[in-house]
Amino acid sequence: MKLLLADNGLHLRFAPLTLTRPLGNLRIGILTNDERWEELCPEAEIFFETEAYLQTKFPGTNTYTWRINAAVIPTEELVAIAYQLSEGDVLMLGETWILEVGQNPTNKINYVGEPLVILENRWDIFQRNGEVLPADFNFLTEDRTSCEISKTNTIIGDINQLFVEEGVKIEGCILNTTTGPIYLGENSEVMEGSIIRGPFALGEEACVKLATKIYGPTTIGPHCRVGGEVNNVVFQAYSNKGHDGFLGNAVLGEWCNLGADTNSSNLKNNYSTVKAYSYETDKLENTDITFMGLIMGDHSKSGINTMFNTATVVGVSANIYGAGFPDKYIKSFTWGGAEGVVPFDLDKAIQVAEAMMERRHVTFTEGDHSIFEYLKASNF
Repeated sequence: MKLLLADNGLHLRFAPLTLTRPLGNLRIGILTNDERWEELCPEAEIFFETEAYLQTKFPGTNTYTWRINAAVIPTEELVAIAYQLSEGDVLMLGETWILEVGQNPTNKINYVGEPLVILENRWDIFQRNGEVLPADFNFLTEDRTSCEISKTNTIIGDINQLFVEEGVKIEGCILNTTTGPIYLGENSEVMEGSIIRGPFALGEEACVKLATKIYGPTTIGPHCRVGGEVNNVVFQAYSNKGHDGFLGNAVLGEWCNLGADTNSSNLKNNYSTVKAYSYETDKLENTDITFMGLIMGDHSKSGINTMFNTATVVGVSANIYGAGFPDKYIKSFTWGGAEGVVPFDLDKAIQVAEAMMERRHVTFTEGDHSIFEYLKASNF
């Protein structure tokens, strides 16, 4: 069977994270949404209905079994309901479509089941991580036995809410599951002196650096390196915050690097709700959110001692450095900071991306190249 994950017109609402990937490829909880569908429907092929420039890397299809709203986090119950639908059915939750069967669905079926998480804005990724992460934990660990960890570690709470995959290295740490489960992925490492409160997930081959303080709900995706103080952050994959500095209520894309002592404000001094840049309207828009930190697109970096204002949005392949607070919106392919920015040459941006990816034995593909070309020309 073929599953088509549809952006459903939300491409710019979730930018800059979706400037380089479809909505269905975003990580929240432990998994990306396409990984969830692969786990729930092992026999299925996954395709994406997204922007044309992304389809070189994330292909679509004209024929499919189910067309799925990629903003919906799937559950086992939802999949069971979907298998009971017939050709031409469209599953609805209120006015929101969830899943369509076949090419021309007209018969609306009301969804009746457990509550679903449906993402509406990019900040939902950290705000609703506390719902999705425990659900992923239960799904991935059901009827499985955790590996043991040494007695040098201190476990506070229910040991059954800690799951350790094969190859994990952890010594001399404090893990608190009273506030949510803790999942340590295959071949990950938590270095000595780290203190972690759940809900928390550490992806495969990822690393928590020495004496790191982590407040849940936090997700550190595969191959990330994270240190310092972290509170309610989702790292997609392959990104680094290897040193001291605070990051809270934030989302980092892939291949990002925060320099030593980079700090991001997540709360205004007057405790009011924040304004955040919208790619849909090209201006700062009011939100109903009080806590919001940095949202950074793929391949962007910060130099040492960089300071980010509350609700700063950084595009793709930007390099931020220097004293003072840079603007709350930083365009893709720019270098600079509070004193101004200059364009980042496309060829040089590609060279930097290739060099960083080569260090992790990952290839910068033709699909990546075409995405960079499009974004540079589009001036996001």
